[in-house]
Amino acid sequence: MFVRVKRNGNHEYLQLVSSQRVDGKVRQRVLGTLGRRDLLEQSDDLRGLLVSLGKFVRRAAVLTEHRAGNTQALWTRSLGPALLFGRLWEKMGLPAVLAEELADRKFGFSVERAVFLTVLHRVMGSAGRSDRAAEKWREGQLIPGVEDLELQHLYRAMAWLGEELDKSQQADATPFSPRCTKDRIEEALFARRRDLFAGLTLAFFDTTSLYFEGEGGDTLGRRGHNKDHRPDLKQMVLGVVLSGEGRPVCCEMWPGNTTDVKTLVPVVKRLRGRFGIKRVCVVADRGMISDGTIALLEDKLPGIRYILGARLRSDHEVRDTVLSWPGAYHEVHAAKGHSKSPAPLKVKDIRFTAEDGRERRYVVCHNVEQARKDRADREAIVKSLEDQLKRGARSLVGNKGYRKYLACEEGKVFEIDQAKVKAEERFDGKWVLRTNWSEAKASEIALRYKDLWRVEAIFRAAKTVLQTRPIYHKCDETIRGHVFCSFLALVLMKELEDLLEARGLELEWADVLRDLEALRVTRLTSGAATCDLRAMPQAVAGKVLSAAGVALGPTLRFLDEQESTSEESKV
Repeated sequence: MFVRVKRNGNHEYLQLVSSQRVDGKVRQRVLGTLGRRDLLEQSDDLRGLLVSLGKFVRRAAVLTEHRAGNTQALWTRSLGPALLFGRLWEKMGLPAVLAEELADRKFGFSVERAVFLTVLHRVMGSAGRSDRAAEKWREGQLIPGVEDLELQHLYRAMAWLGEELDKSQQADATPFSPRCTKDRIEEALFARRRDLFAGLTLAFFDTTSLYFEGEGGDTLGRRGHNKDHRPDLKQMVLGVVLSGEGRPVCCEMWPGNTTDVKTLVPVVKRLRGRFGIKRVCVVADRGMISDGTIALLEDKLPGIRYILGARLRSDHEVRDTVLSWPGAYHEVHAAKGHSKSPAPLKVKDIRFTAEDGRERRYVVCHNVEQARKDRADREAIVKSLEDQLKRGARSLVGNKGYRKYLACEEGKVFEIDQAKVKAEERFDGKWVLRTNWSEAKASEIALRYKDLWRVEAIFRAAKTVLQTRPIYHKCDETIRGHVFCSFLALVLMKELEDLLEARGLELEWADVLRDLEALRVTRLTSGAATCDLRAMPQAVAGKVLSAAGVALGPTLRFLDEQESTSEESKV
């Protein structure tokens, strides 16, 4: 392809010509006429054409040098995490929410960028659990606006998130902790996304404990029942509220010696005050239930419904009355037809007036598959116990699985208590729920309680994938900010899960994170220019980015083009 001069009368014209071989002979084909030579030479049109063509020549030159190994890589950074979760961060309106809260504050750095960096570090589940680790992790990432952040900025951002509000804004505080900046952010985020919560008529609540390596702040670090089996360390209690669709609504933090039973009623009151909820059904596990808690819910919060798990063995009303109640079960789900079918479920609805004069409603749930498993496990324990007894019984006393089936006769003779073995059969595959939701079907109550298991999955994510524990901060406000960033990470994770589900994509979380991390950009320098070369998305990364509506742009981009694009976006 070349440019030739074609004379026509008194003028010369420039033509773009292509040479082709046809039937063994070279033929020339005119692709187009550029114009009169004298006019083109007088104007800047040729120069503009040359500049435009030069871009493509420069691209080809850089790629040729790169393939030949003649370019120098200045750095390589991961692009995928910030690209994907940055889009979700913007979509959810978090920058605007933070900007509104920061309107009257004069920080000398971008607090929004510091919070985003910390949250992104939690989402990616990267090595290390501290803000110091987040700052180091940042060096291998391409995250806009975080280049000038220092470790002290991350600490100050955490402290701001957990900062106690003034006394005029403490109306909805619990007896265990004050209202903080993070509470206002939760409320503003809820208001912006209210349509997604459908009025929040169903809320799931559960708690866990998070331990400290140090003292655990001024008030949060206390000794208590440690679910992480670390009684040697101080801890705090973390509660999370989810909507019926599994979306995180808010998180609560209390001193580590606060019992679960004490937290339920204050949380329910806060839900009504903070989010304008008039009718809500709280679903909580069996650790939340007590006669005092239920009485408070029914007497002081009459508009609140509850579904609470009941203890089968220690609650005499459940053990002696409810489980012995006559009547047939109603089938909700039959035995599994294939692996993706729901677990089999049967329910029995029981209503009566108790000795204290209050109306009771219980729902007994039964899973035949779980019943078979419970029976097989018990038979295996008994069989092993029989074998152990032949070799001596002293080692069995400390084993809880064995001990509950042992009986000790006079003279310290241990034997299997067949009555206890028989009594355990009545609990096989069963769980019991207590509720005041009188108009709901028993099947709906059972299914809503099963949804509570999603909360437990979120806590597993918070403790492992998000690296929330252990916590090294020494002040209450930075501890609250640290944990709240993990909560925001859960919000981002749920947002992505919903997008993938809408596209019909069932992807492993570990695969998503791995392939996002593998989407990298390398800054190259050569004799031709300095540019950024982006890798192609691998495996599931392309699907995830597409689901979030992220466009990757050109594979090769020169620095002067990036500066031009940046200036155009500002205009």
